Amino acid sequence: MADADKQGRKTAVAILLAAGAGSRFGGGKLLHPLEDGIAIAAHAARNLIEAGLEVMAVVRPGDFPVADLLEQEGCMVTVCPDAERGMGVSLAHGVGATRDADGWIVALADMPRIKADTIRRVAQALAEGAEIAAPAYEGDRGHPVGFGRRFLHELQALSGDSGARAVVQRNLALVRVIDCNDPGVMLDIDRRSDLVRSL
Repeated sequence: MADADKQGRKTAVAILLAAGAGSRFGGGKLLHPLEDGIAIAAHAARNLIEAGLEVMAVVRPGDFPVADLLEQEGCMVTVCPDAERGMGVSLAHGVGATRDADGWIVALADMPRIKADTIRRVAQALAEGAEIAAPAYEGDRGHPVGFGRRFLHELQALSGDSGARAVVQRNLALVRVIDCNDPGVMLDIDRRSDLVRSL
């Protein structure tokens, strides 16, 4: 019976943070195509969906092009009214919109190269009971980061621009690190020069 109950539980939901202004890139970052003509944010969304996750994308008010793009990719989309206050606020909003989930896998829309298998391994670690799970490449911890349900209130209380980093730092003993041969876990595109590194 316990196994049946476990199978019936909701799984972790991916929160795709897509509410930044992309000012260091010069604007329009998430819609910028990679070499295959597909937008950066679309790649990030596809990787999460290929990993078998339900995705809630958080966008800023008025960013209809990104909202439309992510809806077309199969994401649910929620608008964070206070997105300009920082990534922590956007993440808190996304968690609040999915508060009945078993956990959350926090992903960034400007990280288009993470392998679906890496994301699946993070989700699997949560399903196996990890409180926090994160991939690492060559010893460096990267994204996406998974959080168990016990962190609901901490994540909902986030503010500012540090995202969930502070939650991880306060709970390092609970972090299950997943070594993977995936440099994409470290590659975020902040500036146009980062496009070259993404090839």
